[in-house]
Parts: sequence; C-alpha cells; structure tokens
Amino acid sequence: MKAVISRLEWISELGGIRKDIISLIISGAAVICSLTGWSPFSFDAAWIAILFCGIPIIMEAIIGLVTTFDIKADVLVSIALIASVITGEIFAAGEVAVIMQLGGLLEELTVAKARSGIEKLVKLTPTTARILDADGKETIVPSIQVRVGDKVRILPGETIPVDGVILSGQTSINQAVMTGESMPVDKTAGDEVSSGTVNQFGAFDMEAAKVGEDSSIQRMIRLVQSADAGKAKIVGLADRWATWIVVVALLAAALTWLFTGQIIRAVTILVVFCPCALVLATPTAIMAAIGNATKHGFLVKEGDALERLAGVTKITFDKTGTLTYGVPQVVCAKSMESDMSDDDVYRFCAAAEQLSEHPLGKAIVKSYRAETGISLPSCEQFVMLPGRGVFAVACGKQIFAGNLELMADKNILAAGETFAEMEIYLKQGCTVIYVSVDGRLSGFLALSDTPRENSASMIDQLRKLSAEPVLLTGDHEEAATSIARRLQIREIHAGCSPEDKLRWIGSYQERQEIVCMIGDGVNDAPALKKADVGIAMGGIGSDIAVDAADIALVDDKVEELPYLMALSKRMMRTIKLNMTFSLTLNFIAIALAITGILTPIVGALVHNAGSVLVIGNSALLLNWKRR
Repeated sequence: MKAVISRLEWISELGGIRKDIISLIISGAAVICSLTGWSPFSFDAAWIAILFCGIPIIMEAIIGLVTTFDIKADVLVSIALIASVITGEIFAAGEVAVIMQLGGLLEELTVAKARSGIEKLVKLTPTTARILDADGKETIVPSIQVRVGDKVRILPGETIPVDGVILSGQTSINQAVMTGESMPVDKTAGDEVSSGTVNQFGAFDMEAAKVGEDSSIQRMIRLVQSADAGKAKIVGLADRWATWIVVVALLAAALTWLFTGQIIRAVTILVVFCPCALVLATPTAIMAAIGNATKHGFLVKEGDALERLAGVTKITFDKTGTLTYGVPQVVCAKSMESDMSDDDVYRFCAAAEQLSEHPLGKAIVKSYRAETGISLPSCEQFVMLPGRGVFAVACGKQIFAGNLELMADKNILAAGETFAEMEIYLKQGCTVIYVSVDGRLSGFLALSDTPRENSASMIDQLRKLSAEPVLLTGDHEEAATSIARRLQIREIHAGCSPEDKLRWIGSYQERQEIVCMIGDGVNDAPALKKADVGIAMGGIGSDIAVDAADIALVDDKVEELPYLMALSKRMMRTIKLNMTFSLTLNFIAIALAITGILTPIVGALVHNAGSVLVIGNSALLLNWKRR
C-alpha cells in the first residue's frame, strides 16, 4: 500500500509541475502584452499573470505566516504585489509574479523528490517459501507465514526468504545484497544465512531463526526509511535572509512615505526590493551545473545535493564495485613443482573448472581466456564437490581444484597446512585455489578483486579538494587493508554491516563533518540515504542503490568524481556572486526610488534586468571546464 501511495504522490507531483509550466507560459505572454500596450481584453493583460502566478504566492505566504509564523521571501513578494495593485501599477505586479513563479518552478525541477526505492527493496524478499513438515513433505506457503523453528528448503538460484541456520546440504551464497562482498561464501551445516541473499547452487535445508519484520532484508528497509527521514534539506539563501529583507524593505518604504508623502515612491521601493534575482540566484546556477555534470556522466537527482557536495569534508567509499571492478580475477598462478610451469598450473586449473557453476570457477576460466586467448582442452570427466571444489580429468591428468579442506580430504595436504608464498596472498585478502595434479600438490591460483585503473589518482585529487577519503566496506580486514594501501587511503573500516556504515557516517556528522558516500550495492542504500550526499555507481550498481542516492554516476567512471566536486565548488562561487550582485542592484535601485528617480514600472524593468543578468551569469556554468 505504501508503494502505491508513493507512486500516486509522484504522479501527482509531475502533474503539478506541468500545470505550473502552462500557467507560467500564459502569464509570461500576458505580461508581454501589458508591456507593449496591446490587449485583446477590456482589462490590463497583466491581471492574468497576477491571477495565475501572484495569487498562489500570496496564499502560500499567508499560510506560512498564520500556521508557523514562517517569514520567507514570498512574504515580501506578496507585499510588493498587493501594494502595486492598490496603486494601480498592474504591470509591475504581473512582472514580479511571473519572475517569482519562474524561480519557484526552477527549484521544483532541480530540487526534485528522490525516489526511495523502498518498493524495489520489498521485491527482494521472496513472496513464497518451501516449508517441510515432519515427514519431509514440501508445502509452498507465503513467506510471511514462515515461523521461527520452521524447516525451509532452498533450491539452487533461489533467494532466501528468512534468516536461519543450515541444517543439511552444502552451497555457495552470494551475500552482496547484505555485505557487498564480491566473492561468494561457501556454506554448510551450522552456518547462518540471511534473507535477501542468493543460493548459487546446491539445495539445502535450513531452520528459520528470524522472520517477518525481524529478518535482515526488512531491517534494511527500515534503515533506508529512517536514514531518509533524518536527512535535512538545504534552506534557500533567499528564505534564510527573508526576515531581514522584509524588515528593511518595509522600514525603508514607510520612512520614504512618511518624509516625502508620496506613496508611489514607497511602492517602488517594495517592487525593486522584491528578491526576484535573489531567488533566481541559486536554482539557475544549479540547473546550469546539472547540465554540465550530465556531460560528464552524472545524473543529478537532487539539485541541492550539489550545494552539499561543495562543502564535503569526508568522502566515504564502499570497496567492491566502486574503487574496484567488483569481479574476482586471477592475480597469480604459481607452480610448486619443478617439472611444471606456472602456465601449466593455470591451464590445468582452468580446464578443470570450465564446467563449474561456481562463481570462482567461472572467474578462473574467464581470466584464462582473456589473458591467453587459447582454447581450453576438453574435460573428459567432471564432478562438482560442493563447498570444496571440483574434480576433473583433462589432458590425461586427474585434477583436483579447490580449498584447503578438499586437499586435506584427499590426503594431499595436512589440515591447515599452508606455504609462505600462499600466506603472502592470503594476507592481502586473496582467495587461494589449490591445484592437485595426479595426486600431488602442483600449485595454486590467487584470485582478488582488483582496483579500478584510475582509483589511485582520483583519491589523490579528492584529497587536494579538501575531501578526506575513508574506506567503509563489508569485506574482511585483509582485503580492505590491501586495497587501501594501494590507493593511499588512510582511514579504513572493514567488516561493516549496513548498520555499521550508518553509525560511522552518523559519527562523522556529529563531529560537524559533511559526508559524501559512494557505493553500488543494496547494502549501501541506507548509507547513501544517511550521508549528506549519496553517489551511486549507475552502470554496475543495483537499482536500489541508484534510487537511494542523490547522484548517479551513469558510466561508472570514478575518475570523474573530482570534476563533480570542483564543479560544485564553482557553482557555489557563482551563486554567491549572483546574490552579491542582486543585493547591490537592489540597494542602488532603492536609493533611486527614495529620490523619486525610479517609478514602479521602470523599477520593475530594472529589477527584471537584474534577473536576466543573474540567469546569464549562471548559464556560464554550462560550459565550465576544470583546469
């Protein structure tokens, strides 16, 4: 039901924006007719702009004042509108209404509501589960009916419906949804499994331990919701200064009327003091910056995210798929026999794994073919050994490829026995595959997730932009430390659950740090919501991570992140310049209005020219390039 309501709200929001655009077009045409003196009606055409654009502004200002005594920029605009109408300056009132409506529309388009992706998270939980009774008979029931202690059967390729403990069977579980780990994890009887994770192969039976709202995937949903609710939105600078602007404008208008006795001068002050250019200063710069960012592969979903990004002091990274490619690759093939080369060990292992369904086996075969371009010898026999490895006959050799337990089972190695060269790779967080040929330990392969080509230079550039990189990963300590050392990241937090990532980001924010989170997995969604700015990898990232983020990196080119940060800083400089110019112009115009040099109509045109110059200055951001 919540998902349906969210969807209806989104459709309603789109309809409202279309309606605002139509109203603005009609009102703009009406103001032009009023300026040229031509009107097909018996009244001034600017009245149409007042009706379509002015009345909503006045109503919003009244509601804000009455309900929360909230003095925003629209209060001064309303005063200027009413004063202009009372004194018969209809064009001035219509022109002010159109400019303010344009600013409001730009903000609606740029500071759009981010889609939470909650409905997609819900879809990760299977709707049904296989319950086994005391006689072993299967019954398919809705997953919400599973109770603690129920015996559940999971088939190959299925998503696990509830948290539990494996009772029998061996398999490999893709836990990326919860931990972000690139490597699948082998599981056997006694091991815990989480809802939302995927059974790669091999059926197993489990006992349900946490169901319904207590399950891992439901906790993830609540984390995303709570993180989103706690994220503050940036208040427009014009609204922050509105109270002082209103006081100064009213005081200046009242004193001018008191000392000169000319109400027309007071009205002119209110018209020129109306903060149109001030209101346009931010959204026009944001729109131009978004246009520039799009050219570099960024989809900016929340306009005010660029404002936050300009002040970021901590930039936290998930490891897998963000700083790394997220795919295990063979980084070493080593022979341990004098009559066998490293290439021979690599070839024998790949030949044995070519029929394997295990992700690591597939990675070995893919790496071998990519590196050598040589076709593999045919596999004469093949046996999958779940939780341990494979056995195959290829090239006339009997080949075992798998983990240490497999080697111990076949009396090839003593349980727990390793060698110095293997230890080097194990300490770096690599996964080691042992290779036995004709009953002898012949060598090993080391697989690891490798850093992206430009990750190191990107980290260095971000540090120069005053953003300190931090690694937040679900991977184990060795893998995290190895990657961090190669990329020169000084602060590392490994083994992080989604809750841990939230806590770390919250702790930085408590220390007044502005935090940006970069991630790609479902497990990163709560952190992407919690951070001041969330950036998701749009190409390889999950839909849920992209929905949770403020910005998506469409082509996954992380080397563009420093450009986006530099662009955001440039955008903030443009906004400050726009605001300084608009306020200066307003004060000059007030001085001229007090002396009677400016009339309301000329004042409206002057203040309109200021708005045009602000828009022109913002437009320069469209083609800005980083030196």
